[in-house]
Amino acid sequence: MTSPKAAVTLPQLLRASAAAYGDAVAVRAEGTDGMEEAISFAELERQSAQLARGLLARGVGKGSRVGFILGNGPGFAVMLAATARIGAVAIPISTLIKAGELVRVLRQSDIGGLILQREFMGYDYAARVAEALPALSADGKSIQLAEVPYLRWIVSAGAGLPGGIRDLSWLTDAADEVSEEILLSVESEVHPSDQMVEIYTSGSMALPKGVRHNHGPVLFRTGYLRGMLGIEKGKDVIAQLPMFWIGGLMMYLMPGLQAGATVVCPGRTLSNSRYAMGSVLTEEDLAALSKQPKPWWGLGMSETLGPYSYADEFRAPGRPLCAPMDHFADGYDIRIADENNQPVPDGGIGEMQVRGYPVTPGLHKIERSVHFTPDGYYRTGDMCEVEGSRVHFVGRDGDMIKTAGSNVSPAEVEMELQALDTVEAAYVFGLPDKERGQLVVAAVIAADGCDPDFAEIEAAMRQRLSGYKVPRAWVWITREEVPILHSNKVARRELVKLVAQRLGRATA
Repeated sequence: MTSPKAAVTLPQLLRASAAAYGDAVAVRAEGTDGMEEAISFAELERQSAQLARGLLARGVGKGSRVGFILGNGPGFAVMLAATARIGAVAIPISTLIKAGELVRVLRQSDIGGLILQREFMGYDYAARVAEALPALSADGKSIQLAEVPYLRWIVSAGAGLPGGIRDLSWLTDAADEVSEEILLSVESEVHPSDQMVEIYTSGSMALPKGVRHNHGPVLFRTGYLRGMLGIEKGKDVIAQLPMFWIGGLMMYLMPGLQAGATVVCPGRTLSNSRYAMGSVLTEEDLAALSKQPKPWWGLGMSETLGPYSYADEFRAPGRPLCAPMDHFADGYDIRIADENNQPVPDGGIGEMQVRGYPVTPGLHKIERSVHFTPDGYYRTGDMCEVEGSRVHFVGRDGDMIKTAGSNVSPAEVEMELQALDTVEAAYVFGLPDKERGQLVVAAVIAADGCDPDFAEIEAAMRQRLSGYKVPRAWVWITREEVPILHSNKVARRELVKLVAQRLGRATA
């Protein structure tokens, strides 16, 4: 029997963990109502095997694309395991997703079957899908809708399901049609090179994109992160981030399953934090994070299976945006490159480009050449400065403002604005300007109980920043006016339009 730490596919890991850790708790969810739900390693293997046989009976097999909407907890682990152990592609979808966004993700992802948690954090996902797809039929036949052409079935649990959504028993009751022998044979044909998961993410300026990852790289990174984070058998691991994103999946769930730790899912995660909402961290946020144990992570993303860089100190002097990158994780080859994909010299600024075994082999439905260089580096869009053996993050390529011949990092200006007691949040970007190329503009939310004026704020900024970095146009906004994507990030494209309209300026 393969040991959990030697597993190179998810089915190997499931069976090895069940044998090694048995009745120890694998995943425990702490509900906001005080109720707990838990599943052992042995039971996770058993329940996911039953669901896997049901999926096989309903025609799901290697390469089939199965989506699911579940919150952190045992159910998420079972669904991921059941799908991936038979070679199907597991596609977790954000529990924050709204109806219109859901249609776009379902269409972009080519999902053939969709499994829903009926209720989570007060949301009824069967009702949300019915809202997204009003043409769902109640006659029980296979779904055939032009807006989601590959979708053929949806299942959930509970009474009063909307028309077109089958009861979960449609899958589980079919399990008896497939033997354990067949399941074992199917699992033996799941290889490290087969796709395991596809993470749907949307940046602040982009539509949803599906990031593909294979079994081998996921298990490779699982072992590395387990060691870096000190996750060990019998320990509790607090899943502070949603598992439908790379952070929760790779920092908590996968290392916990490999190590024999208990992954504890709090009633609420950090998905609604200031950072997740697309703003930058305040000095208060940074002070709290600085007390966390090492490693101090640098950059990471869905495409790299999480953080790939880390630092010897929490923040370098005068570098507030990100921990300095002193080290890079195993399996990655990085370069800071100019517009010709050539390394920049010491002191130069260029794009972080990454390649290696853990890097996504590609994005669903997008030509590889769109995001990869001819020699195989992924273009991250993160702009970095080289300082000897260190690398510093300075901003996102698409977000950098070019004004009067100088580059301005919106994140740096946002951080200084949010350091003011009178400011709750700030969003900085550039608008076209005939004289300066781009005009630095700020949309600001005042702190509760404060009534500041922009003259005071601008004066404070001139004491903190070089003159060319200080916004030259200002707009007050409210929390309610900030448009949010299903990924819980600010929809900066929409915010730019709102601010430009108020200022009477064009966006392009």
